[in-house]
Amino acid sequence: MPEANANARLEALSDGVFAIAMTLLVIELHAPAAHTIGTTSGLWNALQTVAPAFCAFVLSFAVIFITWVNHHGAIRLIPRTCATFMFANGLLLLTVAFIPFPTALLGEFVLTDHAAPAVVLYDGVLACQAIAWIVLTRTALSNNLIRDDQAAATLRRSARSGYAALPLYSLLAFAALWVPLTVAIVTTATWIVWLVMGLHAKHA
Repeated sequence: MPEANANARLEALSDGVFAIAMTLLVIELHAPAAHTIGTTSGLWNALQTVAPAFCAFVLSFAVIFITWVNHHGAIRLIPRTCATFMFANGLLLLTVAFIPFPTALLGEFVLTDHAAPAVVLYDGVLACQAIAWIVLTRTALSNNLIRDDQAAATLRRSARSGYAALPLYSLLAFAALWVPLTVAIVTTATWIVWLVMGLHAKHA
């Protein structure tokens, strides 16, 4: 008996990559060493130094989770597959698996006077993820892998998010050369917007 969805195994692999990437994010959160803390106020002060890494963790967790939600929704619309679609999916997974590295850099350097490379790399990865999303959706549409016309229309709307995100994060990566902290804040705000838009779309 054929699989109900030819992409079932591809989705299982993707779910594993998403889960591992989300888990790896927390590795960069380190509790202060007990022997360096002598008072309660000392612990509070030490926790303040962990705050940038924690914020970077929350941001990247949201990035990966929102991407997973969108990927899950897309796969439900695509019951057929082909080699180019599988490779396109692999490109998206590559960007997801890489996110923990720029997250670690962001948490370590975002409040320093040499934060630019960390923020440039972070937004550069998000721009690459937008490219991967465009390739994924366009590959599915061009190879007629979509379930029906309604599903195709839904996927085209989803693809437009990639077309919007690519110039946005490319410009932010460029701007981060001069104002990295501001760009980090704006990047966080954009993902809050993506989250709100996603919640609104699910209830529309």
